[in-house]
Amino acid sequence: MGIIDGKKISSQIKKDIFAEVQVLKQETGRTPGLAAVLVGDDPASAVYVRNKNKTCKNVGFQSFENVLPADTSEEVLLNLVDRLNKDNEVNGILVQLPLPTQIDSQKVIEAINPEKDVDGFHLENVGRLVTGNAAFKPCTPAGIIELLDQYKVSIEGKNAVVLGRSNIVGKPVAALLLERNATVTICHSRTKNIPAISRSADILIAAIGKPHFVTQEMVKDGAVVIDVGINRIDDKLVGDVDYESVLKNASLVTPVPGGVGPMTIAMLMANTLQAFKNSLS
Repeated sequence: MGIIDGKKISSQIKKDIFAEVQVLKQETGRTPGLAAVLVGDDPASAVYVRNKNKTCKNVGFQSFENVLPADTSEEVLLNLVDRLNKDNEVNGILVQLPLPTQIDSQKVIEAINPEKDVDGFHLENVGRLVTGNAAFKPCTPAGIIELLDQYKVSIEGKNAVVLGRSNIVGKPVAALLLERNATVTICHSRTKNIPAISRSADILIAAIGKPHFVTQEMVKDGAVVIDVGINRIDDKLVGDVDYESVLKNASLVTPVPGGVGPMTIAMLMANTLQAFKNSLS
């Protein structure tokens, strides 16, 4: 059994990005820029945006923070996105979800220039992902694949089971696993007998937002378990996996916190760097 250290891997990725940014800065006189847009005062979103800002500075990026009040209209937000699309200093635009109810999230995502859509949520980028021609891979799914690669987990020919079918994690990570020649099953709220299906997994990815949903009985011996869940119980962060019990069966498990989470921000930085490099050509 072993623990997958997302903090360590993400730290190395960020160091590599910083080194590359220094070289590009000398060559071009420019640095990558990431604009984050936060509407309202959701505490989890605010923490995430703050972490992104801090990471931007650590890797040598420019960081543009745009915090709007919760009652912001859709029109005002769309105007801001339009302004950021036209700003040459901004290579990546990230609109923090969820947005307040008066704003159509999909409309806002579609308004972002696909070349600056470093979250990989624009329909054009989703289509490219599904056809194996991704411009930007969504950050959390990309981080999951990177962890598997870093720990030398073979994906080809393996049974991969994804618990959850969200547009942010479940569906895109299934597409990336498929691209790497895994046999992929997606389970969701209507799936019958999830424990039996999850026990067939060589690679099990839990992304359903239910604390401690995956128990030891659901994991076959030697499986690799990736826990994407972040749930708060009594001021403590826990995942979708009952970590202590699953450790007894799994060959590798990601902890929460310190597993997938740090990788999401590292991949966001990697996508922004790529967008910057694309803008130079």
